Amino acid sequence: QVQLVESGGGLVQAGGSLRLSCAVSGGTFSRYAMAWFRQAPGEERQFVAAVSWSDRSMYYADSVKGRFTVSRDNIKNTVYLQMNSLKPEDTAVYYCAASYRLLVMNTEVTRTRAYDYWGQGTQVTVSS
Repeated sequence: QVQLVESGGGLVQAGGSLRLSCAVSGGTFSRYAMAWFRQAPGEERQFVAAVSWSDRSMYYADSVKGRFTVSRDNIKNTVYLQMNSLKPEDTAVYYCAASYRLLVMNTEVTRTRAYDYWGQGTQVTVSS
C-alpha cells in the first residue's frame, strides 16, 4: 500500500518562506511523477507544481513560477516544495500526489485525475 505523508506546513508572514516535504512509502518512488496541489476553503483543488520520475522535468502553475521550487530525493523517497515570497493568496491545504501513469510531463500533470495516490494534506497559512 502506497502512503504519502506531508509535513512542513504552518503559519508564516507574507514574504516569508516554508519548505514542505512529502515522504512516500510502500511503492517504487523513483518511478512516480510527483506533484503538489492546494485547496483553499470553498475552492477546487488547484495544481501547484510537478516533477517527473527522472527529476529532469518540472512544471509550475503560473501563479507560483519564480517563487516555488519542486524537487525530489529518490534515495529518501521524498519530494519537496520550497515556497518563497509567500503571499496571503497562497493560503491553502497543500497535498502531495503520485502518479505511475505520467511518463511524459505534458499539460495532463495539472489534472487531479492523472494521480493515483494522495496524501492527507498540510495547512499553509500566510498572514498579511
